Amino acid sequence: MTLNEKKIVVTGCAQGIGASAVQAFVREGAEVFAMDIDPEGGRSVVERANAKGPGNAHFIACDVGDRTAVDAAFDAAVAKMGRLDVLAHIAGVHRHAATHDVPDDTLEWIFNINVNGTIYTNGAAYRHMPEGGAIINFGSESGLTAEINNAVYGASKAAVHTWTRSVAREWGKRGIRVNAVLPYIVTPMYERFREALSPEDLTAHDKATAEQIPLGGKFGNADTDLAPVLVFLASEGARFITGQLIPVDGGLISVR
Repeated sequence: MTLNEKKIVVTGCAQGIGASAVQAFVREGAEVFAMDIDPEGGRSVVERANAKGPGNAHFIACDVGDRTAVDAAFDAAVAKMGRLDVLAHIAGVHRHAATHDVPDDTLEWIFNINVNGTIYTNGAAYRHMPEGGAIINFGSESGLTAEINNAVYGASKAAVHTWTRSVAREWGKRGIRVNAVLPYIVTPMYERFREALSPEDLTAHDKATAEQIPLGGKFGNADTDLAPVLVFLASEGARFITGQLIPVDGGLISVR
């Protein structure tokens, strides 16, 4: 088992990529502390993962946009598991907004969860990784390209990219690897994105997707296309990789 006895925290565990990550890590032998603001969904994911093993998982409710809650949740996780080896920080939010008049609540919500949440969780992980570890953040191709009505989300993810590259340089001396995955994966968030598009825009989006993604012409699957990448980044096989933005998108974008 690739992650046997690894101690891992996963945020945003209740659905989508987070749920897939919890199950993949447990399947590879890890002990996982899963966090989300949705207790019912989070506990359900943990129960399913524990039923299959061979690793095990626990759940704790946590709002990643609340620094005090994050610190308390990480303290509880380490008290239970004994140490922290890996953080997979997957929690994030998305909302379209007209760029000429972005509501304050939208701006604050997106940046608090996507940017502050990354900083809070990464900082908490750092404090519990005195002898090194791995942090996997989540960026987006939206943080690298120009998209209509998606500038606020894109800006928040661009901030995650810069943060990831910067702290990777600082924290490497402590043996902490920090990378960001940029997924193009079918998730509940992506489904909501599709629902917000007009019929014309949806048709154009699907046409562009088919043309622009060399591998299959469509978004990937969290379990088969992304989870193995997360397992690798959490493993000792990735011990010499840090400060990277890693697209998992079928070839949609290239990162320099």
